[in-house]
Amino acid sequence: MSRIPTAPVAASGLIAGFAAGRYLHRRDLAGIICAAALAWCLPAWRDAAGAGGAAGLAAIYVGGLGVSHPLAKKIGGWPSVLVVSAASAAAVAVVADRRTFSRPRRLVRR
Repeated sequence: MSRIPTAPVAASGLIAGFAAGRYLHRRDLAGIICAAALAWCLPAWRDAAGAGGAAGLAAIYVGGLGVSHPLAKKIGGWPSVLVVSAASAAAVAVVADRRTFSRPRRLVRR
């Protein structure tokens, strides 16, 4: 059974949450979107990386929310969210989605 990669879901949750907060002026909806993406990813992270790995990825995800605010004052809102989303997605891809993105090795005949 193929597993859905969680890196795009995590990045999309951060981006969609920012968009909801910015354009709909609903910070509560932004939080719900980010929390829903995190809740969807956590079981897959726990299965792939264990409880410690899942906790670390959740800390990176939530920490990204905190880091994006001061970073936005320096580089702007959208660039900040895109940088944080890319960093979160990269961490997830390395830690939890390695097997999802890797291709099966071909058998070499000698």
